[in-house]
Amino acid sequence: MFPGLGTLVNVITVLIGTVIGVLLGHRLTHRTRDVVTDGLGLVTLLIAASSAASISDPAWAAAVGDSAPMLIVLGSLIIGGIVGSIMRIEDRLEGFGAWLQSRLTARAGAREESAERQRFVEGFVTSSLVFCVGPLTILGSLNDGLGNGPDQLFLKAALDGFAAIAFAASLGWGVAASAIALLAVQGSLTLLGVLAGDVLPDAHLAALTTTGGLMLVGVALRLLRIKQLPVGDLLPALLVAPALTGLVIVLS
Repeated sequence: MFPGLGTLVNVITVLIGTVIGVLLGHRLTHRTRDVVTDGLGLVTLLIAASSAASISDPAWAAAVGDSAPMLIVLGSLIIGGIVGSIMRIEDRLEGFGAWLQSRLTARAGAREESAERQRFVEGFVTSSLVFCVGPLTILGSLNDGLGNGPDQLFLKAALDGFAAIAFAASLGWGVAASAIALLAVQGSLTLLGVLAGDVLPDAHLAALTTTGGLMLVGVALRLLRIKQLPVGDLLPALLVAPALTGLVIVLS
């Protein structure tokens, strides 16, 4: 499968979800939505386990030693978590979303545009933020570009499809326009993954994949409503893991 397929599927599910949401309205019950979300949470755990299995990658063990990969992942999550919490990445992502939404909505009102136009803007901004700002967007797109497959983006596509149904039921066709922002953001991250895959050795890629897999566990726990882990604060660990791997190789 070619890099970018996950993003393409994601865009299609958002468009299909928008059409369904506009046509069906609020006919999906809260219980049905919860059951679907729980199922997606369990699948996320499965994908996370598959990614975390890279801890036993032979190239990684040969480069740093058999016992080092576990310590590298531990150090990456701790250092990355400390840096992310100090930078308040999770809070800043949420704050940026709220600011952008309020700015665009205020501008629409200042121009005295129609209520339908404001509704379109609201649908576009709200859904774009949900679809484009989040750990799974970054993890899935990078992994797709790195050649690890689009499984994570397929999962995200399913989540976004159901979210698009809910948004479009109340906000209308503006939700469909968010597919443009989704294509731009995830496409850029996938391209970044392709470029990184041409530069990073196998050991460094295994470190990044394993660390990202554990972060997906945090996403699953959020979907299952077990614990709202600040996964956004852990994102720096994706940079720390390859860096620590390189450091261990140099020192060994």
